[in-house]
Amino acid sequence: MGIQLGLVALYLEWIFTLNNPWINTLWVGIMILVGVLTTIRRVALNWKIFLIPLAIAGLTSVFIVDAFYLGLIIQLEYIFDARYFIPITGMILGNALNHNIVGLTTYIKGLQEKSDLYYFLLINTNKRETALKPFIQEAIIRALNPMIASMSVMGLISLPGMMTGQILGGSSPATAIKYQIMIMLAIFVGCSLNLFLSILMINRVILDEKDQMIEKIK
Repeated sequence: MGIQLGLVALYLEWIFTLNNPWINTLWVGIMILVGVLTTIRRVALNWKIFLIPLAIAGLTSVFIVDAFYLGLIIQLEYIFDARYFIPITGMILGNALNHNIVGLTTYIKGLQEKSDLYYFLLINTNKRETALKPFIQEAIIRALNPMIASMSVMGLISLPGMMTGQILGGSSPATAIKYQIMIMLAIFVGCSLNLFLSILMINRVILDEKDQMIEKIK
């Protein structure tokens, strides 16, 4: 961790100085790719099958959240400004990584261990969405429960990172709280959206045209 952060400090100094939209976008693309590969490795999936679907889900969620948060909320004149674009995207991707690992592990494990339930629901309803619904619900609940629990006591048990940084930087507590609320909402929406899109995308590769589960997931 220390070595990685030290190298990133050197890279970001260079990236912030250039502040080129193509370089900034490339760096975010690398962040998404590393996050996807880490998720695939931790969930023990076949990267040849899951790399593209998870990358599309990550890219889509980052685009939506960044466009709304940086473009409409902060209203940056230059939305690709490295000092905002890269750190905020990094916070969203870093949190999404943890929740994706838990959510996808729960989802795939549930389908494999409770395949009888899936096929029972599929046969009786003749709808893929209905058959997958309980598995998707369980994955989302398990993945997002820790974040919801943390948000419910935020400020009572601990002072979150952005708020503390703002206060140490000289901002008033009221201003620091506004920033913290905005970033927590962005992180929550980004994580939820990333996980939901990831599940939708992998359904395209783990289920065939007859809604049968493929065997070579891992």
